[in-house]
Amino acid sequence: MNTLEPEYDVVVIGSGLGGLTGANQLGKWGRKVLLLEQHSQYGGLATWFKRPGGHIFDVSLHGFPHQMIKSCRKYWSKKIADSIMQLPVVRFENPQFKVSTTFAEEDLKRVLVEQFRLAPEQVDHFYKTVRGMEFFHDQTMTTRELFDQLFPGRDDVVRMLMESITYANGSTLNEPAITYGIVFCNFLSKGVFTFQGGTDKLIDEMKSELDRNGVQYRNRCRVEKIIVEKGRVAGVIAGGRKIGCRAVFSNGNLRKTILDLTGEEYFPKSYIDDVKHVQMSTSSCQVYLGIREGEDVPDVGDLLFISDNPVYDYRELTAMDTSSRTFSFYYPKTRPGHNRYTIVGSSNARWDDWADLPDEDYRSAKEQRIERTIAALERYIPDVREKINHREAATPRTFARYTGHENGASFGTKFEGLKVSQSLPEQVGGLFHAGSVGIIMSGWLGALNYGVIAAHNLDQYLDSLIGKSQGKETP
Repeated sequence: MNTLEPEYDVVVIGSGLGGLTGANQLGKWGRKVLLLEQHSQYGGLATWFKRPGGHIFDVSLHGFPHQMIKSCRKYWSKKIADSIMQLPVVRFENPQFKVSTTFAEEDLKRVLVEQFRLAPEQVDHFYKTVRGMEFFHDQTMTTRELFDQLFPGRDDVVRMLMESITYANGSTLNEPAITYGIVFCNFLSKGVFTFQGGTDKLIDEMKSELDRNGVQYRNRCRVEKIIVEKGRVAGVIAGGRKIGCRAVFSNGNLRKTILDLTGEEYFPKSYIDDVKHVQMSTSSCQVYLGIREGEDVPDVGDLLFISDNPVYDYRELTAMDTSSRTFSFYYPKTRPGHNRYTIVGSSNARWDDWADLPDEDYRSAKEQRIERTIAALERYIPDVREKINHREAATPRTFARYTGHENGASFGTKFEGLKVSQSLPEQVGGLFHAGSVGIIMSGWLGALNYGVIAAHNLDQYLDSLIGKSQGKETP
């Protein structure tokens, strides 16, 4: 902190993909930028941690759309974009079906026609419908109503098309259909991709780009307050020190940014009412399993969605004793040069189930989650238990601790959060937000692109303060 300057053009709060990308763009455009991260690691939920025995774990599921390549090339570097690889095998196993697919359009259409016996024209109509959705379209139709129209009586088809999206961003059948359609469209063309080399390599490359673009960044530095004077941002308090700035770019939790870091007194009551009605999305639990050096595991796919539940049921997906989980398999091909195997078992979760558990009950619940995850994995790799030499779990409380997100909301807010986030600069001059809001913006691709959009708007705001425009490209 002693090496920081007294004033910057922009202070970025939080180093999730939105914050990192926004900071990088603003640095490219010549702005004086300081990025502050409360945690020891950069990347938000797109980060990693190391454990004894040579284990490296990516924190969250590794899967995003093909469009991530274009966005990384445009807003980061060719080197980062060239490290993105396709996950060739995505598997689904539950009482209703067993499916193995690339999740790319051609192959998924084949699955829907051949395995689910849908008419080709019915499948084409589904694709045409979801492709035509925009976030400014009708928001009254729910995803449930959409599926009732397109696939009446086919809860197996609903499960096939819905369950993976729920794992990706916590969406349900009761939310606006456009939030489903837009997210699903991201995956329609090429399938599911990941960053080869792991998030440790990704974040290192991003930090190198920040250096090249003159962005200063510090970790273990919590922002305690956003300073507002005469209706505009004037700086932040971090580590007990005032740092002046003309704009703040928050990549933190939306509600905490407004209600805690800034303060209700700076906003109209009607806006605060909207903020307080924004719902947090669900959180998740992750079980991290490290395979002993010298051991290997068979290739059983890259992503494996499993469940014992008879049908798709969002309540069961988030229950403490859920049988529904996703396995991400990290083979040596995923992290070239690191000849080790790791497995991450992920399941959705509810904050209220974990928040108030006494310490002993909390430890017991985590251990039960680990045991159930290993037992489920043994169906596919019978001898895996003997090969595991590291095991641990993260819960909604873990994510709340490390990210500062209300309720440990690893999927951001529900749809109403998007409008609140986008209109924030209209309430306080120079205060911008980008994060996982409104489901549409959830996930790696959405976070990165929203970071660019918010950075562009912030840059225009700074131009307006001195009455000039530099003609930068709108993302």
